Amino acid sequence: MLLVFAAPLPATAQRADESADRNGRKSWAAVALGRVEPRSRELRLGAATAGRIVEVLVRPNDTVTAGEILVRIEDTEARARVTMAEAQAGARERARDDQSAPRGSGERRRAEDALVEAEQAALAARDAFDAATIERRRGGDGDEAAIARARQALVQASERLRRAEAELARLRATGDTPLPNRTEAEWIAARAELALAEAGLEKTRLRAPIDGTVLQVAARRGELGSPSAEAPLVVLGDLSGLRVRAELDERDIAQVRVGQAVVVRANAFQGRDFAGTVASIAQTVGPGGMAARGPRRQADIDVLEVVVDLADPGPLKVGMQVDVYFRQENAAPK
Repeated sequence: MLLVFAAPLPATAQRADESADRNGRKSWAAVALGRVEPRSRELRLGAATAGRIVEVLVRPNDTVTAGEILVRIEDTEARARVTMAEAQAGARERARDDQSAPRGSGERRRAEDALVEAEQAALAARDAFDAATIERRRGGDGDEAAIARARQALVQASERLRRAEAELARLRATGDTPLPNRTEAEWIAARAELALAEAGLEKTRLRAPIDGTVLQVAARRGELGSPSAEAPLVVLGDLSGLRVRAELDERDIAQVRVGQAVVVRANAFQGRDFAGTVASIAQTVGPGGMAARGPRRQADIDVLEVVVDLADPGPLKVGMQVDVYFRQENAAPK
């Protein structure tokens, strides 16, 4: 007996088949393969400097606040550099103060001193915020009200610092403001060295760039962390809303527009439709990068990225592969 097996349809043929109803009429303007992602996309966070990981403060599914420390890298050398730079800056400042200011530079000096005070206040506020959030992550008696107060104080200190920087920049740009003398210049250079040392210390702290949810944690205490986009220590995303990033066959570009209604379907939830709307359409066409599985893998097909906002993602999870059906304009819901 001869057995005959039908070969699976390629992706484009499957989509053409899915786009037609039983009467042969086209019921969808286009169909595309997509993946569910957070509103912010997945943020793959790596170490800013190489070093031994000394503490991992978060776990998957933790919610975090922008600016919160997620991972700490060994910082003994960085702290020593800050201490040395602080001593140098302090000595240069005393030498500057012991010398009379050049004529007409009093306002500039006051602005420089105000900037130093603002910088110190911002560092103190950040340290207080770090202490409050780390205490909570370590399982201590982290008070949410105290954390909120520390966050607000940090915001206010950062705004004060921004204003002080702007005022000093304005004065330095004024043509009639005298240039720093040698002692003042040495102090300014010492302050710059301190800023570099503090920036080096900050690189040992991996912080959350946004409010969001921890999706993955690859960091392990005792391991060596290194700057690498391919091996992030933490993956973060804003799950307050989910999107679908779809790859539309370039031949269907004319059928899709921003604001168009779509239906999203996932194999994991057979018979359930998820409504969405086209939020944006890329301006460039290129090779497909989505890892379709099995016979649906696209090859040698140029695609256009289309982002779809989901009205209610329901049980859909980040990373799920879905099919996106673009409705015909003025078509009645199916």
